[in-house]
Amino acid sequence: MKKILVTGGAGFIGSHVVDALVERGHGVVVIDDLSSGTTQNINKQSTFVEGDITNARVVEKLFATCGPFDAIIHLAAQKSVTASVREPKHDANINIMGSLTLCEAAQKYGVKRIIFSSTGGALYGDGVALPTPEDARIEPLSPYGIAKLSIENYLRFYRETGMTTQILRYANVYGPRQDPHGEAGVVAIFCQKCIAGTDLTIFGDGTQTRDFIYVGDVVDANIAALKSASSGTWNIGTGKETSVNDLACGLIDTPKKSSSKIIYAPARMGELKRSCLAITKAKKELMWDAQVSLADGLKNTYDSFR
Repeated sequence: MKKILVTGGAGFIGSHVVDALVERGHGVVVIDDLSSGTTQNINKQSTFVEGDITNARVVEKLFATCGPFDAIIHLAAQKSVTASVREPKHDANINIMGSLTLCEAAQKYGVKRIIFSSTGGALYGDGVALPTPEDARIEPLSPYGIAKLSIENYLRFYRETGMTTQILRYANVYGPRQDPHGEAGVVAIFCQKCIAGTDLTIFGDGTQTRDFIYVGDVVDANIAALKSASSGTWNIGTGKETSVNDLACGLIDTPKKSSSKIIYAPARMGELKRSCLAITKAKKELMWDAQVSLADGLKNTYDSFR
């Protein structure tokens, strides 16, 4: 059994990761400021600390009183690309400074492993080969992507100190517990609107593509990384493109015809035209692969909102 700190463990992805860790018999400590996560998501067999990772005193107390930790799974973040464009300083404070506060404490208290949730599409930018491998040109288009890249580089520094650092570059994650009220999470937003019969707003012409990966597959990737002895960077996606138009049409027809209609709005700054991640490296090195089809994942997600 390991003792694992999960930042953002009351949130969408984090709460599913915590559930999986508890199920496997690990001791889990969750820190979350509940800015987007909820107490309802928190596994009752975990230890919950309400706190902000940008607060050095809070983080210091967490490590001193709840540690020692064998590993950290770092999921706490400002997660909206559009919010990062609107408020880049706020994004950097959380996604860069908060992460560095965590890394400094991890080094001080002898944590041997950090698993970091990074981003695929927001790092690679447009104009790269699809599906995009990990060694593709890095050209983030948004402050969100810039911040994630910054922490990837800092983690390479910490790797040189002897810490195992594992970077998971996520595609577009969706599934139960995703927040339908924010700016991130188009699947959750569309599911709620389809159930209510209200119109689905697509920004741009809808031909933009994304690699949609089910949250259960992302959880499995974190578990696979935890079992691996190697540092590294891996794409976590499906290797398949889906247009936002196709996603919207599919949800309107799933599981029964919704009265929702599609309306179009101007494209948003900082958003990609196409995104799809190559996952050959994760298959080979982590022995991981996405298992849930888009159709099954969308049905599970839709049902969770009913």
